[in-house]
Amino acid sequence: LGQNYPNPFNPETKIPFELNEGLFEDGRTAVVSVRIYNVLQQFMATPTALNHPNGQTPLVDLEYTVPGRYEAYWDGLDQAGRNVASGIYFVQLTVNGERAVIRMYITK
Repeated sequence: LGQNYPNPFNPETKIPFELNEGLFEDGRTAVVSVRIYNVLQQFMATPTALNHPNGQTPLVDLEYTVPGRYEAYWDGLDQAGRNVASGIYFVQLTVNGERAVIRMYITK
């Protein structure tokens, strides 16, 4: 999981992540989810997958079949479509049950 850019951002950002070759040994796929949480650990949003074979789709339990660098896109809106407040948010990347988290900042 790479650092989002730009950071801080207003109102949108991209979140890079890399899937290494080891995830795909023996023809396996990587199941990937990305979720955004606020500092109270409340779920805020699911970013959109960029350059996924299924097109631009929410990044929830998406299967990837080849290693490489990928990106998620977040428009700064919560799950109800409202702009989120300025502050610190956390990106949680889950790949085959393994989690990684980074911090990002929204400024208005």
